[in-house]
Amino acid sequence: MAPALMAPEAAIRRFAELVRTGEVEEPRGELRLGIDLGTANIVVSVVDGGNRPIAGAWVHSTVVRDGVVVDWAGATSAVRRLKEDVERRLGHRFTRASVSIPPGISEGDTKVFRNVATAAGLETDEVVDEPVAAARALGITDGCVIDVGHGTTGVSILADGRVLKSIDEATGGHHMNLVLAGAYRIDYEAAEVMKKDPSRRDDVVGVIRPTLEKMASIAQAALVGFDVPMVYLVGGSSSFPNAPDVFAARLGRPVVRPIEPLFVTPLGIPMKELDDDRG
Repeated sequence: MAPALMAPEAAIRRFAELVRTGEVEEPRGELRLGIDLGTANIVVSVVDGGNRPIAGAWVHSTVVRDGVVVDWAGATSAVRRLKEDVERRLGHRFTRASVSIPPGISEGDTKVFRNVATAAGLETDEVVDEPVAAARALGITDGCVIDVGHGTTGVSILADGRVLKSIDEATGGHHMNLVLAGAYRIDYEAAEVMKKDPSRRDDVVGVIRPTLEKMASIAQAALVGFDVPMVYLVGGSSSFPNAPDVFAARLGRPVVRPIEPLFVTPLGIPMKELDDDRG
């Protein structure tokens, strides 16, 4: 019997819980591992044969900057530790993994991402653009996915599951921190804390709005010449309550931000296309 499928929102919510709590699910079928080397966090994800989230782990990290691995040793060490963590909890050894990359990076930089996995003891199953991974987790094949990370904003336009255009530009949560630090005359670390503090949300959203508008302008430029009816907004730096409205106003299209936007892309990395008769 084929593994039962989960609705995208339920899968994303459950994956976020697994990462935060360290719990694991009972797998059904083949286990697959994904690695997301982000600018602010490294996340590993495990799904089973039905693309159900089974386990996950994460660590705050600054090994990537503007889509480039800047700390090779730190990246390798973190991936190895996270891999061993999920292996211990699952009682399963991984020898292969899928790896995400920011869209539009060079072949040389792509090779570095692959080499990090290799140095952590993993052969690479697949290299996937971050917004494409997000589309998998969302269960979509058409539209525009905007992945707002800590360092960059990635935009991918898809039709019938094919990537028509994919770009990545340096504006993200890092730039929000810089703006907050300047506005409130605090250091960078204090700005990061302030940005994440729910009690300071009203103070933050107005100050970072121009940064969100810059991200939206990146997406607007990428969408020129494409008739895209729906836009999906993911990534941790899209979590602010005004983000969908800022993007919708600039793009002139409906913008959907799923639950737990930080965990959408990592979940989609190890996912595979399933047979139509699964259910």
